[in-house]
Amino acid sequence: QEQLVESGGGLVQAGGSLRLSCAASDRTFAGYPFGWFRQAPGREREFVAAISSSARVIRYAHSVEGRFTISRDNKEIKAYLQMNSLRPDDTAVYYCAVDATPMSAMASDIQSRYDYWGQGTQVTVSS
Repeated sequence: QEQLVESGGGLVQAGGSLRLSCAASDRTFAGYPFGWFRQAPGREREFVAAISSSARVIRYAHSVEGRFTISRDNKEIKAYLQMNSLRPDDTAVYYCAVDATPMSAMASDIQSRYDYWGQGTQVTVSS
């Protein structure tokens, strides 16, 4: 059983919006930080955004700050990534991940901190 499942990807024109969702099957994930990462063709996977378990700490990559918004719903055990003003260079496979470090209050941008990963959802932005 997959523990993290992303949805909401698709094809959108530049300037458009998409909302990605990440659903967790393990209710303990409500107590852990979530992160979003992306990987464009021919490039390494990179950090996009992260949110602490309480949502008090939020971090964004500079390239998406002001355009993307990360949020979470701990009752539904879901994380979201609202993406506005999309650009062709936002085209990538987007992955959500969970940092299962006990008592973690962080919103880390370091991939190696994340223990669980979804399969990814494709986002394609046309010019």
